[in-house]
Amino acid sequence: MGMPVSLTIEDAKVTEADFNKVFDYFRKIDARFSPYKTESEVTRMNSGLIREPDYSPEMREILKLSEETKRETDGYFDIYRNGVCNPSGLVKGWAIKNAADIVNKMGFKHYLIEAGGDIQSSSSRLDGSAWRIGIRNPFNQQEIIKVVYLRGQGIATSGTYERGPHIYNPKTGKPADEIASLTVIGPNVYEADRFSTPAFVMGEDGVKFIAGLKGFEAYQVNKDGIAVFSEGFKNHLQDPSASG
Repeated sequence: MGMPVSLTIEDAKVTEADFNKVFDYFRKIDARFSPYKTESEVTRMNSGLIREPDYSPEMREILKLSEETKRETDGYFDIYRNGVCNPSGLVKGWAIKNAADIVNKMGFKHYLIEAGGDIQSSSSRLDGSAWRIGIRNPFNQQEIIKVVYLRGQGIATSGTYERGPHIYNPKTGKPADEIASLTVIGPNVYEADRFSTPAFVMGEDGVKFIAGLKGFEAYQVNKDGIAVFSEGFKNHLQDPSASG
């Protein structure tokens, strides 16, 4: 769906075939859900070439999860705009989490999966340390403004600094541009990703919304470059399991 994907596996005995299995899964998801591919299920659905009885089980799952997220965010998340379905805002995190499940089933325990800036970490690196993840400055992509430590959590960032205005407020139909970026840490990347977009749309209230969710933290940069974050976010600024 126009996003780079990277996979790190630090376990011994990992093979090229293991990596290919994960990337094959991402290719399959891209072929089904990409709004840029003329033969994808999403494109054919939007064109009226297929109807609901013919939707794949994966499409049915995504539509169900999207409706759940819409309800849970008071309508700030909606995969439909002007009658056109684009589930990318939910599919990405969902696909990364599913890819992590594939890696787990292969028996690997030390890995990191990233797609389009959204990341799923394993519980530790091979040496036992946490995964260090940098949060970019939305005004200067070459600069890291925070480094967080993850152990099995997911992280997702919503913003307009890479792709320009592409996040719309479903309630107004206008581009969401009140803040510059919002990073969400959640129990897994699917949960972090599906809430980061609506929280970004909420603007200044986004951090408060994320802070009200159990097991989630947020880091927001407003249009003036001022950072605001949830109370527990600071717990991710160091590795609590590190010695010394």
